[in-house]
Amino acid sequence: MNETDRQCLKSVWPTDPEIEKTRIQQTKGGLLEDVYRWVLENPDFRRWRDDPKTRLLWIRGDPGKGKTMLVCGIVDELKKSISGSQLLSFFFCQAADSRTNSATAVLRCLIRQLVDQQPSLILHIRKRHDLYEDLNSWYTMSQILTDILEDHAMPSTFLMIDGLDQCQAGLPELLKIINQNWSSYSHVKWLVSSRNRPSIKERLDTAEQLSLELNAESVSSAVGLYINYKVRELAKLKRYNSQTQNAVQQHLSTNANGTFLWVASVCQYLESVQWNPLAKMKTFPPGLDSLYQRMMQEIRESEEDKLCRELLGFMAAAYRPLTLQELASFSEILADCSNDDESLTEAISLCGSFLTIRGRTVYFVHQSAKDFLTEKASNEVFPSGIQSAHHTILRSLYNMRVALRRDIYSIHSPEFPIDKVKRPEQDPLGPVRYSCIYWVDHLRDAGHIAAREQAENYDKIYDFLREKYLYWLEALSLLNCMSQEFVQCQDWRI
Repeated sequence: MNETDRQCLKSVWPTDPEIEKTRIQQTKGGLLEDVYRWVLENPDFRRWRDDPKTRLLWIRGDPGKGKTMLVCGIVDELKKSISGSQLLSFFFCQAADSRTNSATAVLRCLIRQLVDQQPSLILHIRKRHDLYEDLNSWYTMSQILTDILEDHAMPSTFLMIDGLDQCQAGLPELLKIINQNWSSYSHVKWLVSSRNRPSIKERLDTAEQLSLELNAESVSSAVGLYINYKVRELAKLKRYNSQTQNAVQQHLSTNANGTFLWVASVCQYLESVQWNPLAKMKTFPPGLDSLYQRMMQEIRESEEDKLCRELLGFMAAAYRPLTLQELASFSEILADCSNDDESLTEAISLCGSFLTIRGRTVYFVHQSAKDFLTEKASNEVFPSGIQSAHHTILRSLYNMRVALRRDIYSIHSPEFPIDKVKRPEQDPLGPVRYSCIYWVDHLRDAGHIAAREQAENYDKIYDFLREKYLYWLEALSLLNCMSQEFVQCQDWRI
């Protein structure tokens, strides 16, 4: 593969999916082989793996039942067992991240991995690329995938998609292409996972299905192993005596109801409890919604109630996970500690078990946590409505006006290849990276709030574009997001 091919492939999907898989595993507390091993012996899974006629498996279950970690484990096990000529491609949909919640993103990532493993397939991308077709479009990506699957040199292939229910854009089209392809290509096996959604069941009803509810005994045993692991870790961290350790294990085992996420959330909370963990633990009821309601009650009763609700609101309104610096840039309360990671981490820890931090980036502990906040606690995290949160984030235009300048990375030459630019250790774009890419989207979703203050808003936008437009374009180029945001501007006639 020559340099042109490599650049073409990078334009399809710029990041390593294996790194994202590792991040997801770390965010969820690590991948434990004992916890997912049961699925490898499950008859539905083995039929999909071994029977040439069974080419689509749908793993389905309620939130927090461990679907994503099952898929992670299956990916790892297939890598060990498949031959060198077979291909494996996977994708994890995440509703809270606009970069990974669309059908087009699914295909782009799957295609990228297939070509990485069999470079000759790059011809199918180059054919479209050389005709100036948009590699960001669903139509182009679906045509490329079809061309690849029809390639006579295509070996036996596994395609895996986790979290179909978290695909926010283009899910019907994605389900259609899955249905068409699994029945058309005998050399391709698909594995998908999702919640028990009627709209998905309607499309996948004829697929081989592995229901976690119908395998409740296996899931419950796996949750028991997970509890053993988490309690051992807690006991070591908090120096529990054997009586406390046994009591914690008993309470978790009695109330988990086969839900990994409930166990993980309670254990995360116990990590911050300084004394009397048994009394604190017993205040958390079984069931995810009940747990989230109790966490919100704890926030309401805390001294930092306003800050916590503000941070949760910003996270729920954002289009992707936010770094500590980005999140601090939206909050007047945190303005004085925007460069103090320790203080920012402490602020996040005040938000119960809704949020977690990995690599200086803040994530929701699970999509169900964000769903709870936006659907059942919206009056608390968005007291003036979600449009108001979008409007507050839109005020980050001021931060961009301050930060953006000519040649912000000191490259000195406009001809310098963008792929060779190295991000400075003290990145001047760090605090405004998110704002540079997404401020137009927040302007759109601020809706009537923006309309009510139309004159003030558009004066600020006009001043920003008049003073910083070229510097903003430079920043977008450095962030490899030029096309995304420029198209948004054209769409909204800014």
